Amino acid sequence: MPEISVRELANRIPDGAKVAIPPSRSGVALAATCALIDRKARNLHLIAIPTSGIQADMLIGAGCVSVMECAGVTLDEHGQAGRFVETVKAGSITLRDSTCPALVSGLQAGEKGIPFMPMRGLIGSDLLKHRPDYKVIDNPMSDDPDPIVLLPAITPDIALFHAPLADRHGNVWIGNMRELMTMAHAARQTFVTVEEITDTDLMRDELRAPATIPALYITAIAHARAGSWPLGLQGCHDPDNEELARYAAASRDAESFAGWLARTQKRVTV
Repeated sequence: MPEISVRELANRIPDGAKVAIPPSRSGVALAATCALIDRKARNLHLIAIPTSGIQADMLIGAGCVSVMECAGVTLDEHGQAGRFVETVKAGSITLRDSTCPALVSGLQAGEKGIPFMPMRGLIGSDLLKHRPDYKVIDNPMSDDPDPIVLLPAITPDIALFHAPLADRHGNVWIGNMRELMTMAHAARQTFVTVEEITDTDLMRDELRAPATIPALYITAIAHARAGSWPLGLQGCHDPDNEELARYAAASRDAESFAGWLARTQKRVTV
């Protein structure tokens, strides 16, 4: 699989796309996020699997997002995601609230190619009042009343994430970040930035093959060392907590956010 630039990878994500993104603890493609912002992406429908942080907040603050589907957007120990909070309060994006199990279950339905996934945990919650696409039916396998929720399959247009390693064949090693495997299986296309590209065939490596996404599921790969900065990547680099704290402070108002973003765009080469 030919390597492309981060900028070209971002240019392949069309406006209006449903884009699945991982939680901050997993491989977050922040270099690609900066490239999306730089090209002024618009009307993205972000689907957090199942939560997001700085990535979603940056895209929302830059005006790239029209729909945010998630179980939460926070900056973890650094506090609230300021752009997300302000935008939701203003009603300028659509928030499709969900839960972690519901989002993962919907993605698993998309992975399996089935139209829905049944789930019990939402019965009795207010969430069902706000998600008309979540359907409550009687369990057809039971002779007694037994309500169950049907969650529609989540089939993203794009799965976007950052990984430690890929090979020249297009296989991508993700370590223990298993949600990335499900994302790639469910999405129509998968775009990945990676720390390193090796000549070794990862599918022939007995230790790495079980945690490797085959090239069959990968659409494009771009080399981006420290491509998740200022977030960390397990086994590669630690998070830059000082920069994350600076972002948390800057995200509280639009002017400070714009200044932080301008400085960051200059630093991140795409």
